[in-house]
Amino acid sequence: MKTFAAIDVGSYELAMKIFEISAENGLKEIDHIRHRIDLGTDTFATGKISYERVDELSRVLREYRDTMKSYRVDDYTAYGTSAIRETENTAIVLDQIAQRTGIRIGVVSNSEQRFLNYKAIASRGRFNKVVEKGTAIVDIGGGSIQISLFDKDALVTTQNLRLGVLRLQDQLGRLNVSPRHYGEILDEMVSSQIMVFKKLHMKERQIENIIVVDDYISSIVGKGVTGLEDSSVEASAVERFLERIHSKSSQQAAKALDIPEENVPLLYISGVLVNRIAKMMDAKMIWAPGATLCDGMAYEYAQKHKIIKEEHDFEQDIIACAQNISKRYMGSKRRGETLEKIAMTIFDSMKKVHGLGKREGLLLRIATLLHDCGKYISLVNLGECSYNIIMSTEIIGLSHKEREIVANVVKYNHIDFNYREVTGSGSIDRDAYLTIAKLTAILKVANGLDRSHKQKFKDVKATLKERELIITLDDSVDITLEKGLFTRRSDFFEEVYSVRPVIRQRGGV
Repeated sequence: MKTFAAIDVGSYELAMKIFEISAENGLKEIDHIRHRIDLGTDTFATGKISYERVDELSRVLREYRDTMKSYRVDDYTAYGTSAIRETENTAIVLDQIAQRTGIRIGVVSNSEQRFLNYKAIASRGRFNKVVEKGTAIVDIGGGSIQISLFDKDALVTTQNLRLGVLRLQDQLGRLNVSPRHYGEILDEMVSSQIMVFKKLHMKERQIENIIVVDDYISSIVGKGVTGLEDSSVEASAVERFLERIHSKSSQQAAKALDIPEENVPLLYISGVLVNRIAKMMDAKMIWAPGATLCDGMAYEYAQKHKIIKEEHDFEQDIIACAQNISKRYMGSKRRGETLEKIAMTIFDSMKKVHGLGKREGLLLRIATLLHDCGKYISLVNLGECSYNIIMSTEIIGLSHKEREIVANVVKYNHIDFNYREVTGSGSIDRDAYLTIAKLTAILKVANGLDRSHKQKFKDVKATLKERELIITLDDSVDITLEKGLFTRRSDFFEEVYSVRPVIRQRGGV
């Protein structure tokens, strides 16, 4: 058994959960500590976190550190989300906190944060049953919301909208809107973005269930005075709840719901978002499982340390996300699948040489699926356009650095590898640079083996023999074109690995 602490440095709250994790009992929460700290207002208004907020944050984290010692915590993870991520002086703030508290805070990208929340929901048990029907996860944060659509247990799309509760509250404050008129103004503020999402991603898709991840609606479910007495309710119950809150003053609502008065406007904004999205999707049921980022952090820790087995294939969700991006930009599904098969055959045969792991293999798979997305914009500048599309499109579960690795691999699959340009990027360190070079070399060779775009090779084998990678192809097809254009692509492979790729046909030479 491990004792683990998860710390979420959020936009409006600092939270820590202590877990006991074991193979027998899974995740068992033994303490949950919360401290309201309004980091988001600083960041979203000024672009920086004030000295006063850094002092407060450091003081509370020292208290959390002492609490962890009292529980004899074996390990911890601390993550900062949008308020930290969007701060101009992030590195300075995090260094100050580390020096003052001894706690090192990692910054998760939006896609990583939403993926952890998604894992938190999946750990609740009912998830696989719920997503058998059309389902949307609505993940509401301080700076933005994430809407992810599932169809028959498969993730089909995910999109981030800058409609977070703190950001909206700040905009309402600047407009000098009274709380009594929040409903109408909020509806105008959020409707346009939500309707664009519907036009782009809903089409004929039917959504029956909405899973809500937030810190407000989830926290008041079952309190007896809300009309939300169970974690699963009819969608219309949210609208009735909003009407009930709207008829009360903030003080009355806070007392009735047993929450701090300053949380009432944020609860209302969160409710308006859920209600508007439910109406747009014509959803029937809403499930608020009470999952938090801390739960996702603990679940991921338990997965990585092989303490618990995952019941849902999260890697396949990342692949499904890439497949739908390719589809959006008119990518060739058949060719993507062909490249994926050839590239992964070469990747597996070169394990002793490239030293890369399962995660890098996943990045290569994504690169094969997105290899031609740039043709949607230009057939001439295919590499550059592909890079820009990938860097501008969120892939749930990938960090910013991983997305940049994929974007560069796709880019340099189409053009000559530019050593200085790759290393000139601020987020590309030595390890990332080498990963880009190694995966690009493999993709170039795989692409060279399907130069005609006719998916000639149904059965490709790759065998490493000393300084040669023998790639064996079907003997029933003409490979004149592939052989003629293969040399240039194999040159870069040999430069990276000191191994020469050689094409052979079964029964030939």
